[in-house]
Amino acid sequence: MSTTFSELGVPAELTTQLAELGITEPFPIQQLTLIDAFAGRDLCGKAPTGSGKTLAFALPVAMRVERAQPGRPRALILVPTRELASQVREVIDPLARITRRKVATFYGGTSINRDLQRLRGRLDIAVATPGRLEDLIDRRALSLEDVDLVVIDEADRMADMGFLPVVKRLLEQTRRDRQTLLFSATLDGDVDVLVRHYQNDPARHVFDSPEEARGDVRHVFWPAERPERRGLTAQVLRRLGPAIVFTRTKHGADRLAKQLKQDGVETAAIHGNRSQRQREQALARFSDGRVQTLVATDVAARGIHVDNVAAVLHYDQPATEKDYVHRSGRTGRAGNLGLVVSFVSAEETREVQQMQRTLDLPQGLHDLDLEMLMLDELPAPRPVGAKAGGTEQRRTKGNRGGGQRTGGPRNGGGAKRSNGHRGGNGARQRSQSGAPAGASSNAGGRNRGNGGSQARAESNGGSRTRANGNGGSRTRTNGNGGSRTSANGNGGSRTSANGNGGSRTRANGGARRSSRR
Repeated sequence: MSTTFSELGVPAELTTQLAELGITEPFPIQQLTLIDAFAGRDLCGKAPTGSGKTLAFALPVAMRVERAQPGRPRALILVPTRELASQVREVIDPLARITRRKVATFYGGTSINRDLQRLRGRLDIAVATPGRLEDLIDRRALSLEDVDLVVIDEADRMADMGFLPVVKRLLEQTRRDRQTLLFSATLDGDVDVLVRHYQNDPARHVFDSPEEARGDVRHVFWPAERPERRGLTAQVLRRLGPAIVFTRTKHGADRLAKQLKQDGVETAAIHGNRSQRQREQALARFSDGRVQTLVATDVAARGIHVDNVAAVLHYDQPATEKDYVHRSGRTGRAGNLGLVVSFVSAEETREVQQMQRTLDLPQGLHDLDLEMLMLDELPAPRPVGAKAGGTEQRRTKGNRGGGQRTGGPRNGGGAKRSNGHRGGNGARQRSQSGAPAGASSNAGGRNRGNGGSQARAESNGGSRTRANGNGGSRTRTNGNGGSRTSANGNGGSRTSANGNGGSRTRANGGARRSSRR
């Protein structure tokens, strides 16, 4: 396989420009796709984020696009987010200047009047998000009838964001003999529909990171409930940087950015509610090192292309496995070492386990140790439910108090058979024979009451003692000549015999005596 841009067909003036930008050797996805793209063939390329896809289509566009008329571009590059549009332009602009082609970006959050003004002049290459582009077409400010070169970048993200119906409408307005280049992290599902219906016998190129490249990104899963996360985040960020922290909501991103600033960590926030200028300023401050931490939402994950990000921290768990991949792809780019730290609450454990299995990640949770982050090789996580050191921790169903549940005490030191522990420190135990503890021979023992005790023997001549109140006692014998004594109250007594010659005595502050024959 060719290993230089010149051998792949890049002209000398462009290879010189690339060298001035510090790009001297093509990445694998560029080696796979450039020859077909230069030849005018449709292609679909599958490659992970950070693999060099942007340059893989920027070079063919800069080299092949024809000069256009005002409002009628000849090349169209469709991207899912504003940030990605800006970054694609940064890559293609220096190449287009060499080939004397003009580039413009169109996306929401900016002045549409400015877009209308630019479209009155010549525009060869349009880099756009689907929504803004369709708006300009509806205003009759732009036509796609002359477009003969289309790039669909991050098609899977387009599908995730619900843009594919708009993308299809836009493609149908371009020339039927166009060349279409499609790049995506996946080529199945809705993306495959685009390939089958809107490409003509495309060359398929798949670049999967080798095992050693995937090993450059280490994944840590820490058990952490929400009240713990702010402090842990600050401690992680003091050790590692630059880093990107992901939250699920825009409000959560703003709140966390303010909290981290109070903790002495300089941050910038980026999400959908920020204006385009604010988002660009935040990215610029992060890219040039003025801030070491960027707090972002999922909608911005695909649009952040910054090299040398040391760590990604999932402050909130992502909604889907794809979001985990997209977020985590911000670190470990271009062969650099990367670290991904995830906070996992108890209620999120099952979902995280499933994600770990699906994505072939280390399974389990790591012990919470900040020094671990500085190790060259991470220790293996422990299985979920296991304590540090390898012992297994089992949850007791229904625990509500501080005691040990072996049947379920309700009050005081006594015990009652139940399924839930509701208070106290009492315990109920059974022997292997099934008899309650406290019984000898064939006798069973049972304790019940408020501070009192009751013992029961179920055998010939067995006895039963029960206390209700303070220090009272009750004795009962079932059998010939059995007797029963019970005390209710303070020091009262009750004696009863059921059988031949039995007697019964009861006292409640006073005394009552009777006999039955």
